Amino acid sequence: MAIKAENNVFSLETAHTLYQMKVDMFGVLNHLWYGAKTDCCMDYLLDYPDLGFSGNIYEAGDNRSYSLNTRPLEYGAEGVGDFRVPAISVTHEDGSTALDLRFQSYEIKRGKYKIQGLPAVYAKEDQAETLEIILKDTATETLVTLLYGVISEADVITRSVIVTNQGKTPVILNKVHSFAMDIPYGDWEWIHFHGRHVMERQAERVPLIHGIQESSSTRGTSSHQQNPTALLCEKGCTETTGFCMGMALMYSGSFQTQVQLDELEQVRMTMGIHADNFAWTLKEGESFYAPEVILSCSDEGMGELSRRFHHIIRNHVCRGQYQLSSRPVLINNWEATYFDFNEEKIEKIARQAAELGIDMMVLDDGWFGKRDSDTSGLGDWFVNEEKLRGGLNTLVEKINHMGMKFGLWFEPEMVSEDSELYRTHPDWAIRIPGRNPSRSRYQLVLDMANPEVTEYLYETISKVLRENHIEYVKWDMNRSICDWYTKTLPDSRQKEMPHRYVLGLYELLERLTGEFPHILFEGCSGGGGRFDAGMLYYCPQIWCSDDTDAHERTFIQYGTSFFYPISAVGSHVSAVPNHQTGRSTSIETRGTVAMAGSFGYELDLNILSEEEKQEVAKQIKTYKEYQPLIHNGFYYRLSNPHKENMAVWEFVSQDGKEVLVQGVVFRAKPNTLRIRIRLAGLEEGMYEVLGTGEVYTGKALMTGGILLPKVSGDDVSFEFYLKKK
Repeated sequence: MAIKAENNVFSLETAHTLYQMKVDMFGVLNHLWYGAKTDCCMDYLLDYPDLGFSGNIYEAGDNRSYSLNTRPLEYGAEGVGDFRVPAISVTHEDGSTALDLRFQSYEIKRGKYKIQGLPAVYAKEDQAETLEIILKDTATETLVTLLYGVISEADVITRSVIVTNQGKTPVILNKVHSFAMDIPYGDWEWIHFHGRHVMERQAERVPLIHGIQESSSTRGTSSHQQNPTALLCEKGCTETTGFCMGMALMYSGSFQTQVQLDELEQVRMTMGIHADNFAWTLKEGESFYAPEVILSCSDEGMGELSRRFHHIIRNHVCRGQYQLSSRPVLINNWEATYFDFNEEKIEKIARQAAELGIDMMVLDDGWFGKRDSDTSGLGDWFVNEEKLRGGLNTLVEKINHMGMKFGLWFEPEMVSEDSELYRTHPDWAIRIPGRNPSRSRYQLVLDMANPEVTEYLYETISKVLRENHIEYVKWDMNRSICDWYTKTLPDSRQKEMPHRYVLGLYELLERLTGEFPHILFEGCSGGGGRFDAGMLYYCPQIWCSDDTDAHERTFIQYGTSFFYPISAVGSHVSAVPNHQTGRSTSIETRGTVAMAGSFGYELDLNILSEEEKQEVAKQIKTYKEYQPLIHNGFYYRLSNPHKENMAVWEFVSQDGKEVLVQGVVFRAKPNTLRIRIRLAGLEEGMYEVLGTGEVYTGKALMTGGILLPKVSGDDVSFEFYLKKK
C-alpha cells in the first residue's frame, strides 16, 4: 500500500518519496517529512525548547516547550497562538476567529478522490490511493477534511481541503488554502514565475528572507503577472543535482502563494485561493471544496522534478481525444488579417496553407456579430454574413474540401456594450450598482456566477459547434476582472463571487468539452494570462504568449517548461518584423523555437518568398516526424537563457534511442572557440548524429558534450537529431 497508518503516524509513499505526518499527544497533526524515503519515523527531529513569546495550548499544562507557534504543523489555523501565516481563517457567529483543529478520524480509500465542481488529477483505481484526515475545532462543530491523493508511480501527491459546518450557526470562511507545509530544517531558495502581457512566466530564483514572500494574483485569473506554481530548492540545487519540491495549483482564478521564514529558520508555505478576493458563508450542513494542489519533489534536481510534473499533467490532468494524440499543424489568420477579412481572404490563406501541408485553418476574432474592431460585437455569437457571405458552413465546407480541418475563435466570458447581448441584458455584465464599470480593451465581463449567463453561452456556442464542422476552439479571455458584484448573491456575500465565477466557467467548459470531445479546445488569455493546470483539465493546450518573437519566446517557453508539458504549449511561427518587438529573425529560427510546443503559423503565407514557402513545407514535414518525440519524450533544459548566451533544450525518447537537441545562440562572438553543450538522459552505447555521420558514446555526449556549429549573426538556431546505433 502507498498509504500506511501506524501508531498515529501517516506515511504516504511514492516510488521514490515519503510524505509523513503524526498526531501528537494533544491531537495536533504535525508535519514530519517530505523527501526521499527514510524507512523510519522522522519525529526524532522534533526538538522544541521553551521559546520566549511562544504561548502554549491549555492542555499542555506546565509544559512550556509545547507551542503551536513553533511546531511544524500540517495545517495551521488562525487565532490559537500560531502567529505564522495561517492556511485557514474563519469568523464565527459571535465574531471570534479562533480555530483549534485537532485530529478526529481518518480513512484510507482505493483510487483518487474527486472535488465537487473543480478540476482534479484523475487516476484509475489501481493507480492511486486517497487518505482523508478529519480535523475538528475544539469549541465548534467546524470540520476540516484534509485530502491526500497518492499516485505512486508518478511520484506525485495531491492536496485539497473540505471545510464543513456541522453546527447550527453560520461560519464565514475568510481564507482556505489548499496546501500548507512546515519545513523545520534546510537552507532554501524559491523560484516563482512572474511576468506581464507578452512576457509571461519569467523564472526568478531568490533567497528566502525573514518574513513573508508572496506570489499572487487578484485579477480574477491566474494572470500574466504571476503563475500559480512555485519551487522550493535547497541552495546549490541545479537542473541535475540537489533537492527541490514543486507545487502547482489547479485553479484559474485569483490565487496566493505565501512563503514565510520564521525566527527559528523554519519555512511555512501555503497555496490556494487569494484571501483578499474571498469569503464564503457556510450554513448548517454545508461544505466548501478547495481547489487541488499537485505536489512532487526530487533529489535529482529541477529537471527531474519538471519531468514528473509533465507526466502527471499530460497523463492525469489533460483529457479528451487530443490528450495524447498528435496535434494538427494549424494556421491562424489573426496576424495576417486582424479584423479586416472576408471569405476570399481566408480561402486564399487556406489554399496556400493546404499546398504547404498545414492541417487546420483557424478563423480568429471578427467572424461574428458586428465585429470590425475591438469596440463591438462580443457576446453576439452568430455569424457576420457581411464578411462571410454564404455563412460559416459554406466556408468550413470549402476548407474541408481542401483537406484541412477548421477551427474557430471565441471569447465567451466577455461582452461589448455595443452588442445585441448587452442591449438586451445589460444586467449580465459585471458592474457594481451606482458605479461606472472599468473597461479594458473596450469590453466588460459577463457574470459567470449567474446560471442564466452560462446557459446562454452554452446554447449559443454549442449551436455554432453543432451546425458547423468545427474541430478546434480557441477560448480567449482578454482582460483582468474588477468591479466584483453579482445579482445572484445578497450584498453581504459578494466576496463569494470571484470563486463562483471560476466555478461557472468550469461548469460551462465541462458541458462543452463533454459534448464535443472531438474538438481540440485551446485556452488563451491575451496569450498566457491563464496558463494553469486547472485550464489544462479542459484544454490540453494553451496559447503560450501573444509574443511570437522567437528570441523572447525562448525565455517564455523556458519558464513554462518547469511545470507544464511541451504538448500544452501553443507556439507559432509569425511574420517579421515581429508585431510585438519589431525584431527580425530568420524563418529557420522561428521554426525551431515554435517546434518546442504544439506547432503552427500566424502569418499570411501568400506574401512569403518561394524560398520561404519551401522552408515552411520542410518545417511542417520535419515537425510531423518529430512530434511524437517532442510530445512524448523526456524534456531537458540544457541552458539557462537568463544567464547564458543561448537557449538549448533536448528531447529524449522514452526508450532512449532517439534524441533531438534544438536551440538558439543569441549573439555571435568573434575570434572564439565553438560552443560546447553537454547532453542529458542518454543511455550507454553509441549515438549517431544524423546528417553528419559522427558517432559518439552516450557517456561522451553527457560528459564531454558536443560542439555547436560556428554561428554568424544574431538569434541563430541549430538542431541535432541523434539515433542510438
